[in-house]
Amino acid sequence: MSEDDAQIRAMVHRWATAVREADLDGVLADHPADIVMFDVPPPQNGVRGIEAYRDTWPPFFAWLAQGAVFEIVELEVTAGADVAYAHALLRCGTPESIAAEPGARLRLTLGLRKDRGRWVIAHEHHSFPDVNH
Repeated sequence: MSEDDAQIRAMVHRWATAVREADLDGVLADHPADIVMFDVPPPQNGVRGIEAYRDTWPPFFAWLAQGAVFEIVELEVTAGADVAYAHALLRCGTPESIAAEPGARLRLTLGLRKDRGRWVIAHEHHSFPDVNH
């Protein structure tokens, strides 16, 4: 594993820990002002900019506080000199939803770039498979 891969892997795990701990500053820490995120809940055309990204988290934190789970199960990283991507599978759901579908996973794809020698998450995409088709 390269040093860049290790740095990105550590960053993604820090981000997931911050999400679980409802630490908004920690969630935002490695995201640039021009972050783009496509998420499971609306808006379907995504959110653009750190302020819009910030606004998506309080409702998710409230949902987690009700006992939901958010944990990385699998994480893969591919890093070049200045850009990288990572994809992960997460257990994300309430105890009831996980019991009903124990194999269900949230899919996470991240686009990263080096900004002044530091990796930042410039793009996030969260999705669940459409099991009804």
